[in-house]
Amino acid sequence: MLKHFRSHLILLALGAGLSGCGTMNEKLSAGMGDYIPQWAGGLPADAPPRPGTPQYDAYMKERERKRLMPAADREKEEQPQKGATGSTSGGAVR
Repeated sequence: MLKHFRSHLILLALGAGLSGCGTMNEKLSAGMGDYIPQWAGGLPADAPPRPGTPQYDAYMKERERKRLMPAADREKEEQPQKGATGSTSGGAVR
């Protein structure tokens, strides 16, 4: 009888510990994604900043400015950016 009680108590303690790790990892995973390289499944280089940061506020202001801009002016502004990213296809030449 005592062995059954001990084994149940150990299983209960292991279950409680495991559930504690699950809630802790939920909070850690949101921040750890910033430090994982893209090749390992992290955020891409062109991902927007996280909400609540000063960079996010500046990003949203710039986005709103572009939204209010006429389409013709927006296209003129985006032209140099597309050329700077290297528009080569990288495909094989036949």
